[in-house]
Amino acid sequence: MYDILKTITGPGDLKKLSLNEMKQLAEEIRQALMNRLSKHGGHFGPNFGMVEATIALHYVFDSPRDKFVFDVSHQTYPHKMLTGRALSYIDDAHFDDISGYTNPEESEHDHFNVGHTSTSVSLAAGLARGRDLTGGKENIIAIIGDGSLSGGEALEGIDLAGEMDTNFIIVVNDNDMSIAENHGGMYKNLRELRENGGKAETNLFTAMGLDYTFVADGNDIQQLIDAFSKVKDSTRPVVVHIATQKGKGYKDAEINKEQWHWCMPFDPETGKSLFSFDGEDYGSLTGEFLMKKIKTDPAVCAITAATPTAFGFTADKRKEAGRQFVDVGIAEETAVALASGIARNGGKPVIGFNSTFMQRTYDQILQDVCINGSPVTILSFAASVWGMSDVTHLGIYDIPMISNIPELVYLAPTCAEEYFAMLDWSIEQNKYPVAIRVPCNGVIHTGRSVQTDYSELNKYEVTKKGSGVAILALGDFYQMGEQTAAELEKRGISATLVNPRFITGLDTELLEQLRSGHSAVITLEDGVLDGGFGQKIAAYYGDSSMKVKCFGLEKKFYDRYNAVEVLRGLGIVPEKLADTAEAMLGR
Repeated sequence: MYDILKTITGPGDLKKLSLNEMKQLAEEIRQALMNRLSKHGGHFGPNFGMVEATIALHYVFDSPRDKFVFDVSHQTYPHKMLTGRALSYIDDAHFDDISGYTNPEESEHDHFNVGHTSTSVSLAAGLARGRDLTGGKENIIAIIGDGSLSGGEALEGIDLAGEMDTNFIIVVNDNDMSIAENHGGMYKNLRELRENGGKAETNLFTAMGLDYTFVADGNDIQQLIDAFSKVKDSTRPVVVHIATQKGKGYKDAEINKEQWHWCMPFDPETGKSLFSFDGEDYGSLTGEFLMKKIKTDPAVCAITAATPTAFGFTADKRKEAGRQFVDVGIAEETAVALASGIARNGGKPVIGFNSTFMQRTYDQILQDVCINGSPVTILSFAASVWGMSDVTHLGIYDIPMISNIPELVYLAPTCAEEYFAMLDWSIEQNKYPVAIRVPCNGVIHTGRSVQTDYSELNKYEVTKKGSGVAILALGDFYQMGEQTAAELEKRGISATLVNPRFITGLDTELLEQLRSGHSAVITLEDGVLDGGFGQKIAAYYGDSSMKVKCFGLEKKFYDRYNAVEVLRGLGIVPEKLADTAEAMLGR
């Protein structure tokens, strides 16, 4: 096993292989992919489909002198194996030596740390312009999946490339899929090109000024080598359009492409996940809640930007919802602007995406939604230290980012009942743009009654009255606040516990009341501390004797961290928080 792969220490070794040896190498790469992915998890379908293309790219071009820029990095595992990192796929002990994305700290063959989509063409265009400015001669190659083309930046980059008049190669990996199915008019043209051998009356790429070549079988090494050799050292911008099979080499992934875009550890023989999860999750619960709304109210509309299952819209629910579900493709900006238009014309739009992708549409939230006062509902998932941990997919920056936008109401539920009450209120009201920070610490149910009307803004809830110290525990850190209050109770201190609920405003009446009988306030928030919720509380008490200590995450780029270790290191555990409270009280 791995007879050839083990000999590849870099692309130079690959160039010594015969065609048959490269075909054998492709099989070994898939075996190595299966070894790591079945045990460690990761992006499955994109990598299985790009094996032959990656071999051909490294055979024809001379990395790292010739520079590859992979879009999203979903399809870079074969590239990592061919650039000296194969051990991290064939030896279980080395799985965590690498990240799941391109990373310049790992290898000179990686030029950017990339995890978000639709950026490769623009980044590579910058490399090409930098080369031309400094007299370089290397090839610049952007590798982008067809699903990523729906992102505005990808089209902006292609539009720019069309007039660059220099060496610039764009490889379009077309497997007729995004994470789920592709959406958008351009895909009709891609399909026509794919089905007619690269020939069609309309060609998106030539229409934008690029040269074009087509590879009918993007999993045939010889066809790929011929095509890449043809465009190497080109003096014109050119698109190489390759038709590949997502998940190639694993039958279940070839058939169920959406399910196998990404995987948890699984049994290769059966394809069944090794992690059985029978509990509730907010994605599925949200999808079920919205489907009930959709069936009873034709004005309700669910919107996603290529991540429908993030809020429970599996293929069957998408079909059932019909026109009341819209997938705009990888285009978060359009999703938010679309929602604003729907709301302004009487509809009730609900957008669902992960916090890390909400970052991509800040301007539309501010401009198109909030300045216009459109009653849009935005659901922010994985906005938490417990969310995704890769540096490119962190969701912890949302509170400083959007809580300071005027007119926006940003809510932080503490449990399932409160979340769905807030969601129902937001959909039915027509006065405010509303975002809801979906809890990320598991689906927790409560026995306490929850409010159903949040139209009186910025009113916090006191869930336990005490004295001395008040704990303001925001969102999914509320349970941490409960545990801290219980720990303090053991030490003879009856703390006040507050559920703030509103991230975007201060309950000044309650904060004034706390001055009586309290000398200390502790704030807890599941996000970056700088510019966040707690600092607003601290600023409010800044001219008084009230002691305020804010707890949250550091303003830094965390990467592949252990959430428990991070929180303990920051003192965000009940015992340490109780120690802090005692010290603030002078005990």
